[in-house]
Amino acid sequence: MVEQRTVGRPVNVRGTPPQEPETRTSVTQQDQATRPRRGKGVLVSLAVVIVVLVAAAAFLLRPWESEAAAAPEQVELGLVVPVEPISINLADGHYLRLGFSIQLTKDATTELQVARALDLAIGVFSGKPLAEINDPALREELKTELVRQLSETFDGEVVDVYLTDYVTQ
Repeated sequence: MVEQRTVGRPVNVRGTPPQEPETRTSVTQQDQATRPRRGKGVLVSLAVVIVVLVAAAAFLLRPWESEAAAAPEQVELGLVVPVEPISINLADGHYLRLGFSIQLTKDATTELQVARALDLAIGVFSGKPLAEINDPALREELKTELVRQLSETFDGEVVDVYLTDYVTQ
């Protein structure tokens, strides 16, 4: 058995060459002339995608004005006033031994009344359930509330509160 192959020109099923190869090329040349180019559409699409990506990157990487406005201005720190630990009654017969120090501003002019600060701390922490006192997130909320009340009471001269003794039973 011998197999014969023709290389170079296409052959149809009967083995005869296809008819009018010249007309096929002329038709494809006419189609190309009338058909719009795809290259321009791809370039326009690519340009749009690039512009969208640049805009998204600029939006995500820009500094937020709200964060800048919300950031407190730097306050010069002054004295730290220690407050002796006290025991505060909690709910269900539990108690909290609370000791803290109060950070004042450098320009603090009023003398800090420790008894008044202790009264505010007792008001914030007393009567709370033990689970709330021991939860770190809620503890921070209570500390923030104490700082807010101290700052209001002492005309904004209190910057922060540092918990130095925090024992529950």
